[in-house]
Formats: sequence, C-alpha cells, structure tokens
Amino acid sequence: MTTTAYILTLSCQDRLGLVHAVSGFLLDRGANIEEAAQYNDHDTCLFFMRIQFACEQTDAEALKAQWAAFSQPYIMDWNLHTRSQPMRAVIMVSKDGHCLNDLLFRWKTGLLPLDIRAIVSNHREFYQLAASYNVPFHHIPVTTATKAQAEAKQYEIIENEGAELVVLARYMQVLSDDLCRKLAGRAINIHHSFLPSFKGAKPYYQAHDRGVKLIGATAHYVTADLDEGPIIEQDVARVDHSKSVEDLTTLGRDTESQVLARAVKWHSEHRVLINGHKTVIFK
Repeated sequence: MTTTAYILTLSCQDRLGLVHAVSGFLLDRGANIEEAAQYNDHDTCLFFMRIQFACEQTDAEALKAQWAAFSQPYIMDWNLHTRSQPMRAVIMVSKDGHCLNDLLFRWKTGLLPLDIRAIVSNHREFYQLAASYNVPFHHIPVTTATKAQAEAKQYEIIENEGAELVVLARYMQVLSDDLCRKLAGRAINIHHSFLPSFKGAKPYYQAHDRGVKLIGATAHYVTADLDEGPIIEQDVARVDHSKSVEDLTTLGRDTESQVLARAVKWHSEHRVLINGHKTVIFK
C-alpha cells in the first residue's frame, strides 16, 4: 500500500466542532494522523491548527481540491503540502557571511528541508562559497539610483526559481514597501537585538561602549515596517565587562546564526502561522 505524507495548516474563526470536522475529513480518506497541534487565540477568537498525516491518496492536487470544497464554509486560510517536498528558497546576503555559511552547511548536511535555488548579493564576496555548494550566485549591485531596477532583478530571480522562502541572511539593504508586500509571509530577516537598541554601523562597538549585559538576535518576517514584522524566534547571551568588542561580535554572530536557522527550520517545516502582528509556532 502506497501512502503519501502531508502537512496541513489552517486558521479561521473559532467555532465548535472544528477538530472533529477536520479529523472526520481525514478519516473519510483513510488518513492516519501522525502529529497534531492546535491553538485557540482568545483575544482574536481565531483557531490555528497544524496536522501531519499519511494518506493513501497520492494525488496532492485532487486532495487540495477536496479540502478547498470542505473548508469553504469555515472561511479558512489554509495550506496543504507534501511533506517530502523540500521548500524552494533564495538567500540574500551582503558582506557578513556567518548566517549564509551556517544555513548552507545545515542544508547540505540534511538539517534543513530546503532546496536552495540561488544566492543573491549586492557584493561579490561569497561567489566562491556559493560555487562550493553548487548554488547559482547572482551579483546585483544596489545604489540609491538603481534600487528599483535592482529589486526588479531580485524579484525576477525569486519568481523564476519558484521560491517559497526568501532569507535575508544579513542582507544590509532596506527592501522597498513594494517588494515587502510581494514577499509578505515568505521572507525572513535576522538582526541583532540589544537593550538598549543600537542602530547604524558597528552595533557591537556601540554595545561594548555602553557596557551591555545581554546581546541577542531576532528573526522575523519582513514587512514595510523596518524590523517590526511578526517575530519567529529570539535568543540572548549574557556578557560582562571582561568581553572585548571582538568577543561580543563573535558571540553575536553565533546567536544570529542559531536564531535564523531555527526560524528557517520551523518555517520550512510549516510550523509557523501568522497571527496578525504575531506568530503561532507549533514546535
């Protein structure tokens, strides 16, 4: 007997019988539920669910059509994915390569269910790194005068590769509002997060000068509001007076890499559902 593994995610207005209805739909098709998680947001009255199941029905498009008809009365936002299909991704980077290198290594060693289709950069630094992983590298310089044309080229690559995920792995250019809208819900950014917040050049130098006791990183979805998109993951590391600027930088880069990797993994496993300006994450 041949079965196919699927992942179903959904959200809708909360109502009685949702779990029963969804389970019944799957039962009628001989599906075996292997993993299930749900969350009721009492503030918004929204219901969120993620189900991983195996089903004899191997025609994914037919199953999607059946689910679409079933879900219509519930006015659901939903996605149905074949579990064995890795998520197509494009990574964007500038001159700091620690996150890029970490993601490529995790992908190549099977730790991330990705299909990395391209690396896009406004600098040439990492073309050899991309080549070592056999990933196409696109150098697209960005200036104030050419920003619109550069973003058009970037978006063309993203669409041509069928990217379901765009990772800004320390890509140090602010995306336009238009590109943010086009990539809504499928672009993840990583940035340092300090208390207090240090913006601009050399944030770790600023942090060292102020004697911070915590450094950290935040991974979030990209929106037109700079660094204010729905947060996926955060982490911090303690430091003290004995740490040099170099120590802070090294620790900060490690934290950024780990936080971004977790966010990318959860997204690529369809574990993250957007809930307004927040997220629901079924780990």
